[in-house]
Amino acid sequence: GTKKKASCPGVGLFYTVLSAFLFSVASLFLKKIEDMHAVEVSAFRCIFQMAFVLPGLIYYKTGFLGPKGKRIFLFFRGFFGSSAMVLLYYAFQSMPLADATVLTFSSPVFTSLLAWIFLKEKYSIWDLLFTLFAVAGVILIARPPFLFGSKIAGIEGNYTDRLKGTIAAITSAFSTSLTFVILRKVGKSVHYFLSIWYYSVIGFAGCVVTLFLMNEWSLPYCGKDRVLLVSIGVLGLGGQIFLTKALQKEKAGPVAIMKTMDVVFAFILQILFLNRLPTWWTVGGALCVIASSSGTAIRKWHQSSKKAKQNEI
Repeated sequence: GTKKKASCPGVGLFYTVLSAFLFSVASLFLKKIEDMHAVEVSAFRCIFQMAFVLPGLIYYKTGFLGPKGKRIFLFFRGFFGSSAMVLLYYAFQSMPLADATVLTFSSPVFTSLLAWIFLKEKYSIWDLLFTLFAVAGVILIARPPFLFGSKIAGIEGNYTDRLKGTIAAITSAFSTSLTFVILRKVGKSVHYFLSIWYYSVIGFAGCVVTLFLMNEWSLPYCGKDRVLLVSIGVLGLGGQIFLTKALQKEKAGPVAIMKTMDVVFAFILQILFLNRLPTWWTVGGALCVIASSSGTAIRKWHQSSKKAKQNEI
């Protein structure tokens, strides 16, 4: 018989770290772009994804619409996924890079809650505890005036813009959670490329309509901004690919825990390239949110491992 090639241990986690680094650098480049709205950047990101996915759809002969019974789920996956991207980009432009990154890590908590509501998955006292940790982290980062007073130290720029960015980041995390629940519902009956195709097409259409309504559609005049725009598309695509490869090589629990490296890279890049030291409030909020998302991931990983062992018996 042919010997099966042994996979390199830890390669899935390495792919996760690489994915986190690429996403973080893309976020840094977004902060560096001038005079471009987040919706326009998102539109260009969707174009890159469509260009990459289209040959895959043709090669695997998946079609462009998918199975009839799954099309409504694919539509909502595309709608919520692209909405999460636009809102996240807006948050990056409106508040510090590290703060926006941390807030997006509340998505595992939302996922547990939504899976309990829509998929009838178990929601225990541990899930409630992790939810409270995430809420505490969000409060420490947002620092609402009714709790911290009207004069808040360490706030970058206008507090109103920061509040809008905070709302956008949390809504992005919620939309991401809805996407995860839909993908769980669909399962493996739909090819991964088809899922990204819906995400890209619906996202691009929504961005174009929004840009024309806002009268914001314009190519960047600066050559540097054009290079950054292309780089965001390439880095975002690379991050998606390596995250997918990581989930193929490694279980979801360890990948979710290792993905907290996004926060570490965001802090480092913010200090090195944006000359912005995070406040102790942000560090405390980051620890709360990371503890929440990691705890949720470890618990789900333990439950799935336990169920797999029982099925073997």
